[in-house]
Amino acid sequence: MPLSEHEQRLFEQIERSLAEDPKFASAVRASDPRFHARRRLLVAAGVIIAGLALLVYGAVIKTPPLAVAGFVVMLASAAFAVQSHRRAQSPDLHVVGGTTSRRRPRGGRSGRRSSLLDRMEDRWRQRPEGHR
Repeated sequence: MPLSEHEQRLFEQIERSLAEDPKFASAVRASDPRFHARRRLLVAAGVIIAGLALLVYGAVIKTPPLAVAGFVVMLASAAFAVQSHRRAQSPDLHVVGGTTSRRRPRGGRSGRRSSLLDRMEDRWRQRPEGHR
């Protein structure tokens, strides 16, 4: 539904006044889950590069434990990056009052299994009355 001219002017005025307040802008940015996810991805990328350097250094000086440690660091950082990316893409991530909350599946089940059970329960509830 489009805004009226008056509502559009008010919206633009509010937008200008909010843009002039750096404290408000930093508070909004700090509570944005995408900002945190982007930061975690950048940190993970840096640690992957450090792990690669450790792996190469361990291979050059012929110290297998150091090279293996570099590989483990790379692997753990890549897993962290994938988890952060998935969490950022999740549709059930909400910002409420400056905090983030994430809906967890019931009973510790995985999200895929929980959604399957939820769909089956919905179908059971929506079945015709004659089949009960």
